[in-house]
Amino acid sequence: MKTNLILMVACTFLFSCQNQAQNKSVVAKTKSETTMKQNIYTFKVEDINGKTFDFASLKGKKIMVVNTASKCGLTPQYKDLQALYEKYGSENFVIIGFPANDFMKQEPGTNEEIGAFCQKNYGVTFPMMSKISVKGKEMHPLYKFLTQKSLNGLEDSDVGWNFQKYLLDEQGELVKVISSRTNPMDDEITSWLKA
Repeated sequence: MKTNLILMVACTFLFSCQNQAQNKSVVAKTKSETTMKQNIYTFKVEDINGKTFDFASLKGKKIMVVNTASKCGLTPQYKDLQALYEKYGSENFVIIGFPANDFMKQEPGTNEEIGAFCQKNYGVTFPMMSKISVKGKEMHPLYKFLTQKSLNGLEDSDVGWNFQKYLLDEQGELVKVISSRTNPMDDEITSWLKA
């Protein structure tokens, strides 16, 4: 009887240890899966006209994501963004603009006002999305992906100002972060497009 009791306690202990090990393994797997490198194709956003824009539709293209503003000292970059798009847009490249009002409230307009401004002043034809937040508590999930190494697999970054550029390759993976002050027609960008 005493032997049975000892065997029962030993079995219960082993079963309990095995369950704990399995639970730890599941937790570890879940943690590694949540910090696994993503690509941009998992995201759907709203364009400036309120329609769904699916990044999966851009598979096989190089992508530049840029946060924009209409009342910034860098706003004239719209002209060079458009020139870049016109020059390389037919070669599997697209620019995606995200208006954001995060820096000194330099993008106060509505989506309709922003769209009209871009068209009238710069003839923008590259896709523009609905206004979002690119930093802080209200940061859009797409920008969490772009700025967090645990999600993008490349590097952590902060969006320092309007017109910061994120370059993604044909697999939708982040490959480079470009400063706001770097002109869209800079060799750093055009050489990447030609490569």
